[in-house]
Amino acid sequence: MDKNADSPSDPTTHNQGPNSKPDLSNDWRSMIWFAMMALMTVWLWQDFSRALNIHTIPYSQFKSYVASDVIEECQIGETEILGSADVPDAEAVEPVEAKVPDDQNAGSNEGDKKPAETKPDTDSKAAASSDTAPAKSTEVASDKQKADAKDLLHFRTVRVEDPTLVDELTAANVTYTGVRPSFLSNFLISWVLPIALVFVLWTFLSRRVASVGQGVMGFGKSQAKLAVNSDTGVTFDDVAGCDEAKYELQEVVDFLQHADKYTALGAKIPKGVLLVGPPGTGKTLMARAVAGEAKVPFYSLSGSEFVEMFVGVGASRVRDLFRQATQNAPCIIFLDELDAIGRQRGVHVGNVNDEREQTLNQLLVEMDGFQANVGVILLAATNRPDVLDKALLRPGRFDRQVVMDAPDLVGRKAILTVHARNKPLSDDVDLERIARETPGFSGADLANVMNEGALLSARHLSSTISQQDLEEAVEKVVAGPERKSRRLGAEEKERVAYHETGHALVGTYSQHADPVHKISIVPRGKAALGYTLQLPTDEKFMMTRAELLDRLKGLLGGRAAEEVQFGEISTGAENDLERATAMARQMVCMYGMSDAVGLTHCGRRENVFLGDSSLNAGGLDCSDNTADHIDAEVKQLLADAYKDAKRILDDHREQLDRVAQELLRTETLDASQFHALLQDEIVSAS
Repeated sequence: MDKNADSPSDPTTHNQGPNSKPDLSNDWRSMIWFAMMALMTVWLWQDFSRALNIHTIPYSQFKSYVASDVIEECQIGETEILGSADVPDAEAVEPVEAKVPDDQNAGSNEGDKKPAETKPDTDSKAAASSDTAPAKSTEVASDKQKADAKDLLHFRTVRVEDPTLVDELTAANVTYTGVRPSFLSNFLISWVLPIALVFVLWTFLSRRVASVGQGVMGFGKSQAKLAVNSDTGVTFDDVAGCDEAKYELQEVVDFLQHADKYTALGAKIPKGVLLVGPPGTGKTLMARAVAGEAKVPFYSLSGSEFVEMFVGVGASRVRDLFRQATQNAPCIIFLDELDAIGRQRGVHVGNVNDEREQTLNQLLVEMDGFQANVGVILLAATNRPDVLDKALLRPGRFDRQVVMDAPDLVGRKAILTVHARNKPLSDDVDLERIARETPGFSGADLANVMNEGALLSARHLSSTISQQDLEEAVEKVVAGPERKSRRLGAEEKERVAYHETGHALVGTYSQHADPVHKISIVPRGKAALGYTLQLPTDEKFMMTRAELLDRLKGLLGGRAAEEVQFGEISTGAENDLERATAMARQMVCMYGMSDAVGLTHCGRRENVFLGDSSLNAGGLDCSDNTADHIDAEVKQLLADAYKDAKRILDDHREQLDRVAQELLRTETLDASQFHALLQDEIVSAS
């Protein structure tokens, strides 16, 4: 049963029993917020309901009401005046002065005085009726008060600085009082609102300080990222060309998922698996596939993430990483670029504290120290296994070393098939042919070929990717993009044509050379003015002396063709001479293919990546006398190869001219066109 089936953060499913009580410790913040929102709602509702029944009038209209003696009562506040007035409904909208006719003659003045003159008569009549019928007057007054209460206008006006207001209200017999803020408003404004603002400000500042503190105080924390199945999107089905490595890692994943069948036989889980291979062979992709297949926590980080400018940070991060992994065991840790912290430890003279060595020491202790980390597998990748510390590679730490080399023909075809899944290919596409044209390509190179083919197809406004697009993509990856802006003169273009034809003819008439696939005089890349592409028919993992000698002749064929045709040489053979010299020196120093030097291994590789196909020996490990013999033997090998190349071109001079002239006309010749020209020459000669 999955131990993570029930989420521990769910209060409805965790730790509930017959005597269990609801845990409200996590809800106190919500309760506080609810109480504050309730108080705010009551306060706003009171103000809103009161505002619906109160009309806002100008201060001038309020003064008119005071002068007209219609104000019943008012409350004088600091900024506003609230009150009620006995006025008809029409006067609630219009000021009292609006009833007075807009006339400036004397009749208007008499109209203004009319209410004042009739008021005493009204009072006298009321007094007389009061004397004659007191009971009836009391009833009428009571009814009038009720009617007035129904018609009272509740108003609000903004208070204006008026020193005579109190005297006027007193003279008009208006009941007025001062206003003190309500307890709820006073409480909300004086206490709740400031505390809420301080709380919001404190929360904002605490988060900012926490983020800064996490950056300052979190140096010793692991930077590993936890990956799950949905995060990678890669499984073993997406990895091709390395079946042996896939099998080894499938067994590790199966051990984590079904450990019982292995422990029943006494097998122990491997503590470390080291992926070794040149750049681009899919080490990181394989690790992502492991993360996609494994149903266990997967931590991913790089070796450089352990190194900081502060002493002890790397070791602290290693401890924190394994502490997290142990708590989530069984799990997998993927450490990319292990050589960043796993280089060989040296002996320092003096008081030197090497941060990288301290990090490596802590890693060694965590992998196989006094306290074993059960259920934690370290999956690491590197392309420099030669510089790793010996203590790191011993069994018990890295029990398995999985080599991921460049794929063979079958592997290249499988990789191309994987990368062609979501791409529309035309019916003429032959992935096996593309695989044959790409010997030595890594998985990253093949993915780049498919991507470049898709880009070229889109550039041509085509709906599918054709075989021609893929072959052009191979040439682009090998030799670089076409330099259409580089215009060669007629003389230079002719020299390049004869140079490339010389490579092709010498390779064709050499028994052990690879067959010619394509010849081109279109400038590509940074310095290539033309190229001759020769592809092997079969996979080769070793070469004989005769094959190396034929390859030397092919490299020097271009320079020999220039001398045969033009009688002088140029700088175009610089790269050919560099490669030929390195190959001849390696034959003498490392392969024992020279009688003068014998079987002595004098070559020494220094600071080279694993799987580097460079033929540079890196240095010599021999005496000065032996070095002189080596130089003489290398010179002799190159001279013999150059002599043989010139002899081949002299014997086939007519074919040299025919192919070069056709190359000048078309700029590119494929294998069929090249061999057709050779057959035509043979037929015409016979």
